Amino acid sequence: MSYPEHLAYPEPRYHGDKGEVNASFRPAGTPPDISSPGGSTHHLATHESTGGAFGLYKVELGARSAGAKTHFHKAMSESFYILSGELELYNGEKWVTGREGDFLYVPVGGLHAFKNVTDEPMSMLLLFSPGAPREEYFERVAEMSQRGSEELKQFRIRHDSYFTEDFEPGAE
Repeated sequence: MSYPEHLAYPEPRYHGDKGEVNASFRPAGTPPDISSPGGSTHHLATHESTGGAFGLYKVELGARSAGAKTHFHKAMSESFYILSGELELYNGEKWVTGREGDFLYVPVGGLHAFKNVTDEPMSMLLLFSPGAPREEYFERVAEMSQRGSEELKQFRIRHDSYFTEDFEPGAE
């Protein structure tokens, strides 16, 4: 079977002839990078560690966790892979229930949201492509949510997160 030319591999980014030792390993028992009463986040592959190629995070949400309201990204796609439990996912058109093994891909500009409405915790992988320095966003979003709405809006925009509530008529 032959494939169309437009499915070609990207241009090489490594130009050596012998390869190099540069892999990183993160054991399963590594503590989360962020912990809060509502859940935790593990920084598996960051903007820095992948050279901006992608960002991969394991997110654990507690029971009845609010997650994130409807938003979109202008510079990156976001993918959700459910590892355990259930998560309500907004795909831009309707809410769907994601369960273990389910996957949702949200292209750049795609509206999406998520929340855990069950009485059980859940876990998922979040993949951002290309990679962005999301670590500060995850580390400070709870703190910034306690501040004024304009400061939160600017924080979100700086982190390529455009929440519809920030741009609705009557929103501060």
